[in-house]
Amino acid sequence: MIIREAHTDDVAGIAKVHVDTWQTTYAGIVPDEHLANMAYSSYEKWWVYNLTNNSNGSFTYIAEDDSGQIIGFVSGGPERTDDTIYVAELYAIYILKAYQGQGIGRLLTVTLMKRLLKDNMNTMLLWVLADNHVACRFYEVLGGQRLKTKQAEFGGLVLEEVAYGWMDIWKLLQS
Repeated sequence: MIIREAHTDDVAGIAKVHVDTWQTTYAGIVPDEHLANMAYSSYEKWWVYNLTNNSNGSFTYIAEDDSGQIIGFVSGGPERTDDTIYVAELYAIYILKAYQGQGIGRLLTVTLMKRLLKDNMNTMLLWVLADNHVACRFYEVLGGQRLKTKQAEFGGLVLEEVAYGWMDIWKLLQS
C-alpha cells in the first residue's frame, strides 16, 4: 500500500471512494434518497476544484492498494470556523468498506497530522455524524476528546454532528 499526496489525475478514484463510502457508511443514518442521488461526476468536479483551487491551504492524501487503485483518502487543513483553540481540522477521511479495520485510517490520519505540524498547526478537530458509531470509536481510540455538538442537514433530515479534538497532535504521533 502507498500513501501519497493527491493530484488532479486522482479525482475519479477519490470521487469513487467518497460516494461509495458514504453509501455504505451512512445507509440507515442519512436518507436513502440523498445517498442514491450522489453522483461520481458531481464529486469529480468538486475534487478537481478542491485540488486546483487550494487557497485555504488544505491537503489531501490518498491510499492506494498494490494495483494502484485508490482505496481511501484524508483531507484537512486550517480549521474552518475560526475556533480559538483548534487551528487545524480533519475535513474528511474515507476508506472503502473492504479495506476498513486494517490500519489505513490511522496511517492516513498520521500522514495528515505530520503535514499539519509542518505548518505549525498542533491542535486539531473534526466533525462526524454522531450516529456513525464506528467512526466515533475510531477517533476516541486515536485519543480524540469529544468537544461539542451541532446540527447539520442531510437530504432534508437534521442530524447531530459531534466534534472530536486533539490539544496536541504530537501525542498521537508518539503513541
